[in-house]
Amino acid sequence: MAPQPIIQNGHKTLRQIAAPVSAAEFGTPKLASIIADMFEALKTQHDGVALAAPQIAVSKRIFVVSPLVLTDKRRAQDTPLIYINPVITKRSLDKKKMDEGCLSVRPLYGKVRRSTRATVTAFDEHGNEFSITGTGLLAQIFQHEIDHLDGILFIDHATDIVALGESEEPLVK
Repeated sequence: MAPQPIIQNGHKTLRQIAAPVSAAEFGTPKLASIIADMFEALKTQHDGVALAAPQIAVSKRIFVVSPLVLTDKRRAQDTPLIYINPVITKRSLDKKKMDEGCLSVRPLYGKVRRSTRATVTAFDEHGNEFSITGTGLLAQIFQHEIDHLDGILFIDHATDIVALGESEEPLVK
């Protein structure tokens, strides 16, 4: 079966506030299928670091992180790849303009001011709650993906937006 296509800016699902995953949905084949579809779609993108469910036209509060982002072995063991009903519970006051792109806003890249540290509380696919603090790229991913779940795209608050050609390297890998 072909991976779900990643929808592009202009699709109505990208601008909706995604619905929470209900307690009854945890551990179901349907939820497992959505998550599998998300990882399959993400694997098709050479420059993808994470993907929110709305990006495959599923309006649910879920995002996944590519294991390729987690190059540090210690961090990889301690960093979940699946985030369901995530909420940012803490952000650093320290903010930095970061290069950012989006798999649903091709081929645009820009600069977005993001907190350099963010703590997320979420659930795994079995309904177990966890909290994790990310710095740098992981903090950026948390903020970008939760924006998706709230119907916000990075271009809504980016500056210095440019369109990269297919032959150019992305700003964030």
